[in-house]
Amino acid sequence: MSQHEAVFRFKTEHAGRIYQSLLPELEDEVNPRSAVTCRLEGTDTLVLAVSAQDTSSLRAALNMYLRLVNVADEVNGLARKT
Repeated sequence: MSQHEAVFRFKTEHAGRIYQSLLPELEDEVNPRSAVTCRLEGTDTLVLAVSAQDTSSLRAALNMYLRLVNVADEVNGLARKT
């Protein structure tokens, strides 16, 4: 069975906080058709890697995690303004 994979690198000053906000989701991952890993490279780069058995599972996992990264980044930006 072929494996599909996507890797994203986000360079942001909020990388550590975004990583911390994703940890609960990563720990509860139970989908047998996809796997997600997240790590920090240095202090300003978040690496998100998603692999899946099929493109539908890859797309679903990407939609969820990219949305979570975006929301976490927006919230950190708003918190910084106040």
